[in-house]
Amino acid sequence: GKSVTSFMVGTKKLYDFVDDNISIRVMNISYVNDTSIIRQNPKAIAINSAIEIDLTGQVCADSIGTLQYSGIGGQMDFIRGASLSPGGKPIIALPSITNKGISRITPFIKEGAGVVTTRGHVHWVVTEFGKVNLFGKNLKQRGKALIEIAHPTHKEELEKAFFERFKNL
Repeated sequence: GKSVTSFMVGTKKLYDFVDDNISIRVMNISYVNDTSIIRQNPKAIAINSAIEIDLTGQVCADSIGTLQYSGIGGQMDFIRGASLSPGGKPIIALPSITNKGISRITPFIKEGAGVVTTRGHVHWVVTEFGKVNLFGKNLKQRGKALIEIAHPTHKEELEKAFFERFKNL
């Protein structure tokens, strides 16, 4: 097989490895990120990161509140492509807490932050405390599942927020 990419950043050693390497193809981003191309790969696995994810599964990957942190890249393209791939797995992977100990699994996305991946597109979420599949789950089931993989020091506050948020459902 071949590895396909639209760009790379690295050392001279990487560039020397890639140069004239027939097993690596550098293609236009409109091809690499094309959902209809991605879905043609059986068992496609797309691993994307998140800055935070709320208890319903909404993923913020490009901003911290109103502060633009990065771009959205091809996250939605690859999440969608992997979900349509036969046997594919779209995965959101994130540390459970920030470097300052703040939970990345939150009751709500921070005010002003953008949702990059909607909760309807999120399947697998992974932290260092486990993995959960949110696909097909209702809002309460999603919240409970995400609390299971949250950092232990934040579970109690997330459970309280969960109760308040979903008490009328």
